[in-house]
Amino acid sequence: MHKGGNMSKKVTNKSRRNFMKTGLTGIAGLSMLPVVSRANHEKTPESKPKKAPSILRTLGKTGLRLPIVSMGVMNADNPKLVEAALDAGITHLDTAHGYQRGRNEEMIGKVIKNRPRDSYVLGTKIYENRNRKTGLFPKDAKSDTFIEKFETSLKRLGVEQVDILYIHSIAQKEALLFEPYLTAMQKLKAQGKTRFIGVSTHVNEPDIINAATDSQQYDVVLTAYNFRQPHRLEIKKAIARAAKAGLGVVAMKTQAGVYWDQERQQPINMRAALKWVLNDTNVHTTIPGFTTFDQMNLDISVMRDIALTEEEKNDLRLGQKISSSGLYCPQCRKCTSQCPHHLEIPTMMRSYMYAYGYKNLEQARETLISTGTRRLPCQDCSSCSVHCTMGFDIQKRMLDIHRIKDIPEEFLV
Repeated sequence: MHKGGNMSKKVTNKSRRNFMKTGLTGIAGLSMLPVVSRANHEKTPESKPKKAPSILRTLGKTGLRLPIVSMGVMNADNPKLVEAALDAGITHLDTAHGYQRGRNEEMIGKVIKNRPRDSYVLGTKIYENRNRKTGLFPKDAKSDTFIEKFETSLKRLGVEQVDILYIHSIAQKEALLFEPYLTAMQKLKAQGKTRFIGVSTHVNEPDIINAATDSQQYDVVLTAYNFRQPHRLEIKKAIARAAKAGLGVVAMKTQAGVYWDQERQQPINMRAALKWVLNDTNVHTTIPGFTTFDQMNLDISVMRDIALTEEEKNDLRLGQKISSSGLYCPQCRKCTSQCPHHLEIPTMMRSYMYAYGYKNLEQARETLISTGTRRLPCQDCSSCSVHCTMGFDIQKRMLDIHRIKDIPEEFLV
């Protein structure tokens, strides 16, 4: 863990977290950001949850039979929660090399250490840097770093093989077939270090899914998919085509930002949002990122029943015109060409969602820093020229989330 300055020698992790809860509002300019601890250590239930009878679907040509609800572990840092999920019948854990700077994989490794290898399915993802404007990898990139990162992931997880290895966060279909990384994944698959290879995307999803289908190189596609996406019908069509071709389809971002409002007073109906995705039978499993036992139990209840009630449909406001409420940005990227400063608005909006929706300030800060934006030019604009398809006040949200870069890193770890 990186520690900065003399304070790191004096402040323990526990006291840092306590400071985050009580003292962060004292930092100038940060009082409006959600002040949270990264610890989600709820009291463990007295008795282990019973395994729930689950609806199972086959993950495409992989042949893996999975419950329709899996666990996205990105925001979780409580091993007892992961243990409880596995005990309750969730069998698929999704993580990534970069989540919590590797601590996420390490935690999972400790949880699964004494469990039979055939009792769980592991998916991890490798992210490689790319051109911020084009979304493409550097032409001189080599496969070495990709393989080295994956080997590190295997050590953290304490296994010799993962079930699914993804190239992470692809935004352009040209990047999907980037030879060094595709060759690296195929090599690792041939060596038996991963059973299947896949691609993850939450930008230009229909194009990426269709390109993965046409390539005939991938086994699984992991895509953002939820009821709030303005292009959800296009995604649905691409998913159907992929499933017909034999690709396994895993859905993420199913909860659409968690809240309708920044103040976190109007939660989205999580059960209904998850059911909406699973009513598409071409989706084989989902990876909601629950971080509490209550959220886990709610998601597990969907494993047994995906029928949407009329009340739940009303809760999702289906059929209503998309408004400026909510935290979910569909990453359509129509905003980037409108901004005279060429800001990486979609990525900054993801940071905004991580902070306000998921309460993951560490991930929010890292996502913001990845844009390379040091000084925010929005403060120089008398009015914003960007017209968001979701109706969001882009200038206001950019100014809001950019303050997170001023939180010392040591307080978030």
